[in-house]
Amino acid sequence: MELAQPAILAEETSLARYITFAITDAENIPSVLQKLADTVDITKHAIGIGQNVIQSLDTEIPGLRYMPALAAGEIEVPTTADDLWIWLRGDDRGKLFHLSLALEEICHPAFELTSAIDSFQYDKNRDLSGYEDGTENPEGDDAVNAAIVKNDIDGLNGSSFVAVQQWIHDFEILDEMSTEEKDDAIGRHISNNEEYDAPKSAHVKRSAQEDFEPEAFMLRRSMPWAVGMDGGLMFVAFGHSFDAFEAIMERMMGEDDGILDAIFKFTVPITGAYFWCPPVKGGKLDLTALNLG
Repeated sequence: MELAQPAILAEETSLARYITFAITDAENIPSVLQKLADTVDITKHAIGIGQNVIQSLDTEIPGLRYMPALAAGEIEVPTTADDLWIWLRGDDRGKLFHLSLALEEICHPAFELTSAIDSFQYDKNRDLSGYEDGTENPEGDDAVNAAIVKNDIDGLNGSSFVAVQQWIHDFEILDEMSTEEKDDAIGRHISNNEEYDAPKSAHVKRSAQEDFEPEAFMLRRSMPWAVGMDGGLMFVAFGHSFDAFEAIMERMMGEDDGILDAIFKFTVPITGAYFWCPPVKGGKLDLTALNLG
């Protein structure tokens, strides 16, 4: 779709760097956003804007909200105070690093850096747990229908909403689990990625997008991350709204039937935020909806 940020629908990348920012000076937000729109190559990278930024501009993006915090027993799904998100994609880690430094300088008058996470492709499309990730991701028109807003409103048509979470794995627990126990937690055989009659708590059964009413399809662009001896998954999911993400997250937490997703045995999210990704016009971000066109 020509109005969507191309990076959202582009083929997967071998490397990524996710940088987030928090507001420090609201008065400078308009000039910073306009400079980002003029600087960032949206054919390769993507930008998301948080609710605090929208409110500081005294405007509204229908459908944008804060990610809700959830809890079930000792499991918590947090929400993080991040206001601006930039997804850098490429095949050279050094270039992505230097680009992030340049973007931090551009953002500095209005924002401070809150995180910078490098991600990478592992064995083509596997999570660090060893299981394939993104299975049954929508493609083609289905991907557009799942991820992109379609309406007749200039500045909103072609935009997208993205949910971003950093999940951290407990590799000691993973190493102690048998292959059968891990398969039962995921709901697929690690050997061939085939689904089977796994327990009701299996992640595949808790999150099957076609099992919701309405169906809860999202376009996932997740990648593994590792810092020192820690690692996990940067979960990134684009949607025409946040409804699909929230429906799946609530079922994973057992809010409808009390069954907690077995994936929480070895991984938990440590951050979480929602962003709105503006559409594109004339080869750069269209900030019309923010009265910054």
